[in-house]
Amino acid sequence: MDKSQYGRRDRLVQEKRHDTYKENKKWAEPTSCTECHAVYIEGRWTWNDLPPEANEVICPACQRIAENYPAGYLELKGSFFKKHQEEMLNLIHNEEKLEKGEHPLERIMAITRENEHTLITTTGVHIARRIGEAISRAYQGDLSFTYGDGEKSIRVLWDRP
Repeated sequence: MDKSQYGRRDRLVQEKRHDTYKENKKWAEPTSCTECHAVYIEGRWTWNDLPPEANEVICPACQRIAENYPAGYLELKGSFFKKHQEEMLNLIHNEEKLEKGEHPLERIMAITRENEHTLITTTGVHIARRIGEAISRAYQGDLSFTYGDGEKSIRVLWDRP
């Protein structure tokens, strides 16, 4: 019997990981978040007016914030950042406002300033990348990003000496 015709059977099987915050079901429509008042309607979260008969839940972004479980980490480093911190943080807040306006589940969770760097945590991967790319366009520097856990999280690093 020639075993080669059956192919290899010793491959490692990647176990499917469960993401608690990823929506794998449809919410009943309309549904509103009791925390931020975003509305789930027509298959997506928006900032529409709250219908009076809406179901109530806590949206995935508010859950992440309450449980302090970020999807995005953006680290800003370097002496340039220290000198231009105020204007760069204004750019960051403007980018958040634009992204959050289009996608209510994409938000900044926290901005933590430390001696050598500033860490920004976000509820989604898209906003972290968007902010990193906006900073890189405006101020150059070195930008890198790494996706983790099947693109469910991102770590963005921007540095300019």
